[in-house]
Amino acid sequence: MNDAHFEDGLEKPLLLIAFDKEDLQVLSAMTQDAVLPVAQMAWHGSKRRFALLLNRFRWEARGASQVERVQSVLSFEDVKAVQTQGFDRTDPDLVLSLLSLTFTPETDGAGACLLTFAGDGAIRLEVEALEAGLRDVTRPYLSPANRAPSHD
Repeated sequence: MNDAHFEDGLEKPLLLIAFDKEDLQVLSAMTQDAVLPVAQMAWHGSKRRFALLLNRFRWEARGASQVERVQSVLSFEDVKAVQTQGFDRTDPDLVLSLLSLTFTPETDGAGACLLTFAGDGAIRLEVEALEAGLRDVTRPYLSPANRAPSHD
């Protein structure tokens, strides 16, 4: 059996699931520099699910002749509470840029997921157990900026 490579999934939509801290690091790498309007996040308290519709930079296609993004759903299950800071959740014109996803475990598999955004914004999800998913829901499209994100 051979290990998978990024190139193996270039033309296929991503479908990833995270059940532990190490898995979440993979989702974090794949969603770094994703952008989303504040209106594209929702917490369904009765279903204990928090979800975001992201415009994800396709890091797995880096080096290809075209710079692409794709719309993806990032979801978290078993969410008990959601807290935000550093941005106005009611501003319909606000666009966030996701920097990282982290998980801090507590007892019995519970813990907190932290979504960190550029400009000191953050979302903290208190979860009963870590279960996060990332699924591409559209075909890739050319990035309007036509360049890869960079960090100084």
